[in-house]
Amino acid sequence: MFDISDYQYELPPERIAQRPADRRDRSRLMVLERATGHTRHLRFDDLRSLLQPGDVLVVNNTAVVPARLVGRKPTGGRVEVLLEGYAAARKDYRPGRPFVCPCLVKAAKPLRVDSRLDFGENLRARVLEGGQGRYTLAFECPGDFEDLLARIGRVPLPPYIRRQTAPAADGRDGSAYQTVYAVHPGAVAAPTAGLHFTGDLLARIRAAGVRVAEITLHVGYGTFRPVRVSDIREHRMHAECFDLPAEAAREINRARQEGRRVVAVGTTCVRTLEFAADAHGRISAGSGWCDLFIYPGYAFKVVGAMITNFHLPGSTLLMLVAAFAGRDRILAAYREAVARKYRFYSYGDAMFIA
Repeated sequence: MFDISDYQYELPPERIAQRPADRRDRSRLMVLERATGHTRHLRFDDLRSLLQPGDVLVVNNTAVVPARLVGRKPTGGRVEVLLEGYAAARKDYRPGRPFVCPCLVKAAKPLRVDSRLDFGENLRARVLEGGQGRYTLAFECPGDFEDLLARIGRVPLPPYIRRQTAPAADGRDGSAYQTVYAVHPGAVAAPTAGLHFTGDLLARIRAAGVRVAEITLHVGYGTFRPVRVSDIREHRMHAECFDLPAEAAREINRARQEGRRVVAVGTTCVRTLEFAADAHGRISAGSGWCDLFIYPGYAFKVVGAMITNFHLPGSTLLMLVAAFAGRDRILAAYREAVARKYRFYSYGDAMFIA
């Protein structure tokens, strides 16, 4: 149960979704019952029939920023930069000052401290410190860095979406790789379970008596970082910036006190809620850094059901859903999804686990 080999499965490459569904809410939806392992196969817009009046549906309202920049070194060499620490850097930034941010950098040769990078549009960066592909850069431009980033930055698509190597990202990604309820900029990867919702579906869910609570967890690129230890208990989770408003905490605590179900949309919501809960499952409002690693053996305190996509073999996300539903049942469900030609990963289909 704790060996990395326990979280592997065979996935044909053609099952990895390379583009979003034509309609968000027309993705397929596998329903998995934890108690029995029984599965059903619906469409995502059938979700309303799976939710009960009084349920609290918790969504992550982070917004993906165009955090990928392509520039040149003084020698003319190409450099790719991902603003990995954008969420934290944004809190300290004021227009007219340098935007100082930890970054992942891809270049033919290591960068030198104090060297300059040019990204065009009067945007330049100075290397403050770092090495081995991780550097702190100070970005400088005449106006507001965030406005300029919105114009020239690219959507940082996951590494398994192959077309990201093209000269420019597909034009649909700017909107498709963003939830309809995205409000607070800060993520460098989307909370992908939420990509299936439309405004109309959410309105119908609310009309059916389901409460919707919004929290924020700015998804970091560490979500794609592989587990490199054989014993998963030795893995250290990357930390991500979160904010849990008092209104959401009250809604969730009231639901639990009254025996109503908390349904988390995505692993980001699951981790945030469980991190913010005390031993009795009471949620505390506040902000901070979530580094909770959930794997089998974890006792869930808050979440009663979850919506999630299909995750990479050996990933911390697969371990989380295995903790929630049971490793054997999750892997059996994944084998069934492969056989039924479900679409996997960020732009893929979804599961409802209850």
